[in-house]
Amino acid sequence: MKQAHDSTHAYTNSLINESSPYLLQHAHNPVNWYPWGDEALEKAEKEDKLVIISVGYAACHWCHVMEHESFEDPEVAEKMNEHFISVKVDREERPDVDDIYMTACNLITGRGGWPLNAIALPDGRPFFAGTYFPKDQWMDILDQIIKMKETDRAKIEDSANKITQGINEVDIIEKFEGDISYEASDLKTIQTAFKERLDYKNGGRVGSPKFPMPNNYEYLLKYGSKYNDKEALQSVELTLDKMAAGGIYDQLGGGFARYSVDDIWLVPHFEKMLYDNGQLISLYSEGYKFFAKPRYEEVIRETLDFVERELMSEQYAFYSSLDADSEGEEGKFYVWQENEIDSLISDPRQSEIFKYYFDISANGNWEHTNILNRPRSDKEVADKFGIAIQELRDICNTAMKSLMKERSKRVKPGLDDKVLTAWNALMLRGYVKAFDALKEPHFLEIALKNADFLSKNMMKSDGRLDRNYKDGKSSINGFLDDYALLAQAFISLYETTLEEQWLAKAKKLVEYSLDHFYDSKTGVFNYTSDLDPGLIARKIESMDNVIPASNSVMARNLYALGTLYYDLDMQGKAKQLIANYGNQIKETASPDFFSNWLQLMFDLTEAPYEVAIVGPNANQLRNELAANYLSNAMLLGGTSEGTLPLLKSKLQEGDTYIYVCKNKVCKLPTTDVDKALTLMN
Repeated sequence: MKQAHDSTHAYTNSLINESSPYLLQHAHNPVNWYPWGDEALEKAEKEDKLVIISVGYAACHWCHVMEHESFEDPEVAEKMNEHFISVKVDREERPDVDDIYMTACNLITGRGGWPLNAIALPDGRPFFAGTYFPKDQWMDILDQIIKMKETDRAKIEDSANKITQGINEVDIIEKFEGDISYEASDLKTIQTAFKERLDYKNGGRVGSPKFPMPNNYEYLLKYGSKYNDKEALQSVELTLDKMAAGGIYDQLGGGFARYSVDDIWLVPHFEKMLYDNGQLISLYSEGYKFFAKPRYEEVIRETLDFVERELMSEQYAFYSSLDADSEGEEGKFYVWQENEIDSLISDPRQSEIFKYYFDISANGNWEHTNILNRPRSDKEVADKFGIAIQELRDICNTAMKSLMKERSKRVKPGLDDKVLTAWNALMLRGYVKAFDALKEPHFLEIALKNADFLSKNMMKSDGRLDRNYKDGKSSINGFLDDYALLAQAFISLYETTLEEQWLAKAKKLVEYSLDHFYDSKTGVFNYTSDLDPGLIARKIESMDNVIPASNSVMARNLYALGTLYYDLDMQGKAKQLIANYGNQIKETASPDFFSNWLQLMFDLTEAPYEVAIVGPNANQLRNELAANYLSNAMLLGGTSEGTLPLLKSKLQEGDTYIYVCKNKVCKLPTTDVDKALTLMN
């Protein structure tokens, strides 16, 4: 154990030199932690010690609990230090390491989560894995493993071999050979299974906990609008309404928590993640275009206010997350006692109205305190108190300013101020989508400044990306999601600005990915670059989850770029990617885990419109067009023809025309946005 540099801390370990806020949280534990890397594994090999690999992230509540109960305890630390080499991993910086040991955990226990605690041989092969353990249970596990190492090393070796084999077999994919096509009937059959997973009372998936899963509802909106599926559209609208009214949404300060622990969106797991909020901004923007609900506009504006207030740096980079805890208590920053509300709203009747509207009571709606939520409609509350809806809103808005001022005096949740390329890309796309929906110039301004930051600080001249950035430094090579999501964001930025530089950057990122991540034998992308040191398995990300799988995002990028550049090889690779998973997607009972793949399947079933807007007024007409919900269209163009094949010979001197095309065949051009929309319908 290294000695502290000052008298403040009794212990300081090797994590003190790291930049990850999560690792730095453990830098003064009595456990002699190492960061993931050769030093720790070589030390384990030299000293013949097993390796504890403990994975978490800065905003994780139960990670903090286990740290406090076990990793800050000198008795636990003594045992770990004597018999093991202990490695701390930030799952957000090293998702490749996390994926391997999370796969092991699922193979061993049938479930996963964080904190993730695995124990492995010195070469990294795991034989034990689990999640959170109370101190006594953790100590008992360590004792059992110490004894097993002494008395039955062969059993450990055998278990490690089998689990490592299992980890490698999970991602085995065979290249689909032959022709494959998709019909509307395929989508409708899949939709039958999708519907069985949906909660038509509370929104989201059936059951609890409830995760937002934005890509599910992007697809359902796309499908429902095309095929007039009222149940699909109902599920989207209901989910957006319920989340916006629930405790998962910060009614006071904007922004969404990671998930709700119940099935009604009331009680959040209070951490706020950049990746959720970026995707939800995109979803609510599309929802606003389709359903035209003023509440969705409020959510977009309030959430972006939160992002700029709490998660944006002076360089227009976005930080990763806010903790669930403050002052050691989960959610303390966000909850209210009834007497606090009464003291802040001097008029008793206005206080009564506010409390009824936001579900505040003496007994509380969660653990004897109150999470602000809106279980009743504005009309229901206004009618109860005999006031106009506008008066209700005025009362609530005035009170919320008082509460916000009071809340700002509280100890804030911890900030994870590292910058991740993939997550910034999701927020960048969110800003672009918000601009399209609301025509707010500020949103596009922020998007362009963030894109400029990512281009200059994370992307190299050959297209290589860094994963992370903090205090002016990057230390980790990018993973496939960094490339896929940033390319997707740049494509969206091109479609909004009509500036070809963003499309060119997206193409460069995809071409780099083909050179360093793509396996031509299978037609699938590996998650790690061929430049990275090898782990015990090279993983593939194929199932869409809270963030879409990097392979599904890359497949959609290939298809979009292949269409816009008329590159048949890129289109072919996109089709090969989805063909590899096609039967699984068609036959699965859980199509919600393939919702981003389904968006590509939709495009292959219903070829997207190529909408070219060319002429001096191109940006204005584009903005008018993009304010409408377009389920299946790619926008391109500019004040000049540019270099894209689809724009050739479309510029007419002095006029701006909209060309609605499909499969390179165009209808008669028009200068009228409404006429163009009619041509797409």
